[in-house]
Amino acid sequence: MTTIAFILVAYLIGSLSFAVIVSRLMRLQDPRTFGSKNPGATNVLRSGKKSAAALTLLGDGLKGWLAVMLAHWLAPRYGLAEPEIAMAAVAVLFGHIWPIFFGFKGGKGVATGVGILAAFHPLLALGAVLIWIAVAVTTKISSLAAIVASFFAPFLAYWLLGGGVYFGTTVVIALLLIQRHKKNILDLLAGTESSIGNKPPMP
Repeated sequence: MTTIAFILVAYLIGSLSFAVIVSRLMRLQDPRTFGSKNPGATNVLRSGKKSAAALTLLGDGLKGWLAVMLAHWLAPRYGLAEPEIAMAAVAVLFGHIWPIFFGFKGGKGVATGVGILAAFHPLLALGAVLIWIAVAVTTKISSLAAIVASFFAPFLAYWLLGGGVYFGTTVVIALLLIQRHKKNILDLLAGTESSIGNKPPMP
């Protein structure tokens, strides 16, 4: 029962979609109605409000970190260990991708995934972010940067953490993030993927 409670709390934290919340608070258009229709920082940036995109990125990252750290802090008190913390990590990402508060239509999970990795090991998150930055600066394509960073994250996890539970969880997270970019992969292959800063016509 305690394990279920941990998973549920993490899922509910993940279900807080900061792209939607920040856009409402700043009286911006719902990010699910324009651009890629993805409630994430990159799409919020297309609204032209950089501060909104930054707050979205920060909020989505912090919730991933918070859910895992709460599980980490409370697990010893309730006789739980790494497997249950790993379940909470996956649950918060599921919450972001399929949020109960927003009709189960969420974002792709990149920022939340980075927050989770930061809770596993700060250098793991830093490595993934540096890979994202390198690819994004070189190609100007956010989705490609996320896909490449996701692909290499398990290798970094194995190097930093060994082949334990958190490594396995990083593999699951990477697979989820890459799967969420399936349309982007198809657009990349077709040469039609949007670049960073590109603003599709607003409805």
